[in-house]
Amino acid sequence: MTRDPMAPAAGWVAFLAHLLFILAAWSVFIKYLFPITFALVEGEPWSTWVFWDLWPVAHVWLGWALLARPSYTWLLAVAMSAIEIVIIVTLFSLFLVDPEWSIWRTNWFVNKVFVLGCFVLILATALKYPERFAARTVDNPNNE
Repeated sequence: MTRDPMAPAAGWVAFLAHLLFILAAWSVFIKYLFPITFALVEGEPWSTWVFWDLWPVAHVWLGWALLARPSYTWLLAVAMSAIEIVIIVTLFSLFLVDPEWSIWRTNWFVNKVFVLGCFVLILATALKYPERFAARTVDNPNNE
């Protein structure tokens, strides 16, 4: 049985893509839904505890790219992974000097641990197996 070269990614790359989708959903909950709900219940302005950023959108974009594999997938995976790793390691080094273990900072920290792990896996895969991030084309049927 031959594999359809235009079929979405399967196996490890698909796992990484779906991990990104889960992390994006989790990040939306941790950064937006939970803080907004808490603020409203406490009678505070709704945006009091929100951690504003668009990383969940970037994670969904990379997850989609890992499945659809446009021509820029490998570059996007390496660049986004490197940027995320540098940012998170920097933030951790600043945080861990004098950690504040409030519910907000603990949620942030746990979220970042999982995001860091995900991007270490993506970067390691992209560097060790770049062919798994190759663009899907009819001429390239074995990319995975």
